[in-house]
Amino acid sequence: VVDYYKEACRALENSETASLLGKIQKDWKKLVQMKIYYFAAVAHLHMGKQAEEQQKFGERVIYFQSALDKLNEAIKLAKGQPETVQEALRFTMDVIGGKYNSAKKDNDFIYHEAVPALDTLQSVKGAPLVKALPVNPTDPAVTGPDIFAKLVPMAAHEASSLYSEEKAKLLRDVMAKIEAKNEVLDQFMDSMQLDPETVDNLDMYNHIPAVLMEKCAALSVRPDTVRNLVQSMQVLSGVFTDVEASLKEIRDLLEEDEAQERKLQELLGRVPPAPGSPPGLAEVSKECSKYLELHEKASFTNTELHRAMNLHLGNLRLLGGPLEQVRAALPTPTLSEEDKQVLQNLKRILAKVQEMRDQRMSLEQQLRDMIQKDDITTSLVTTDRSEMKKLFEEQLKKYDQLKVYLEQNLAAQENVLKALTDANVKYAAVRKALAEVEHKWNTTVQTLVASYEAYEDLMKKSQEGKDFYTDLEGKAAKLLERARAACQASEAHRQQLLERWVGTH
Repeated sequence: VVDYYKEACRALENSETASLLGKIQKDWKKLVQMKIYYFAAVAHLHMGKQAEEQQKFGERVIYFQSALDKLNEAIKLAKGQPETVQEALRFTMDVIGGKYNSAKKDNDFIYHEAVPALDTLQSVKGAPLVKALPVNPTDPAVTGPDIFAKLVPMAAHEASSLYSEEKAKLLRDVMAKIEAKNEVLDQFMDSMQLDPETVDNLDMYNHIPAVLMEKCAALSVRPDTVRNLVQSMQVLSGVFTDVEASLKEIRDLLEEDEAQERKLQELLGRVPPAPGSPPGLAEVSKECSKYLELHEKASFTNTELHRAMNLHLGNLRLLGGPLEQVRAALPTPTLSEEDKQVLQNLKRILAKVQEMRDQRMSLEQQLRDMIQKDDITTSLVTTDRSEMKKLFEEQLKKYDQLKVYLEQNLAAQENVLKALTDANVKYAAVRKALAEVEHKWNTTVQTLVASYEAYEDLMKKSQEGKDFYTDLEGKAAKLLERARAACQASEAHRQQLLERWVGTH
């Protein structure tokens, strides 16, 4: 082992190896040197034990001492090595140190043999533990079966490549025809805008849509929805009417007062009001104008709110009623027997188109799979080069049946599209009628959903309207009292003026 490590150390000292390894060269060299000293120490340990068995106590001491010296060198070189290495070195030190101390003490006090120099003793040499046997590399019993036994000749590979090109050419020709037909078919179907799944949509009218069912379910657990909305709007209307009546009465009082004032002016002429004449009518008139303006603006909002309520009220009653009524309220198409036959014929031809597509894709995939799995290498190995072309022709005949099926599929496309064109012409009127019914159906559903969603908004605006008019009603009532008092005071003032005028004339 030491000899092998010494050879490794010499290899590491080589300049080429050093340049190849770079920075790790020094670390490796240090590790190898440490192992050289370590295994040399182990070897001398065993030599010392052998000398002990032979009762050569002087040699035993020098071997153990040499083992101890080499182990110390190994420990110096082992700095930075993992803990497992350090632990192994400590264990070896305990063994060798113990052996050396024991041997030296025994020789000093008991045997008193001379301790020879190490270089005078026979050096330790490596020896093989087993004898190598000769090996015959061509013997199958030793090397196993020949791994190149199935190697295909290069000529067969070349022929296989030529055959692969023939298959690729066949596939390219077929795919060119398929892609051309597919392009025509795709363009035709795009222009028709016909979807087999939704060509009639008749199933849609057999059930209430989920979004509408959700609204019906929500209203079913709130049966007072419509009544609450009606009551809220009635309260709003009542307050609105009270405010309007109060403002009208104030306006009538002011107009009556103005009329009486004009009569007095005509009778007496322009007479300035005497001191102590009743104030307040101007302020009442100003406030009344302000309230009338607010009322007029709110009146428009109130009218719109009532119009919106009347618009949604019927829909809310419908959503809160039986589901049969909801279903009956949704538009449904009415088709004659002739219309139904037109639809069935169109759907049948559309199914034919899809069947033609699926069959074409299936045949194409079969052709690709067949070409992928087609391997005639075995036949090529045993076929003469002059017979290759004939072999190719015979092998390619296996694709003829698939090609015939594909040709039939492609040829049928023209007839199918012609039949689809005729069916689509007859379907035009039915399509228009179905589109109109579908539009009405969608509009009805959206209107019903909008009515449900408008409920909360109507209730909120109704409450805001009630709050506004309740506040305005209180202000109008106070203003009415002030107007009455002011008009009474004004009338009394006019009577005083009239009495004075009569007294002077």
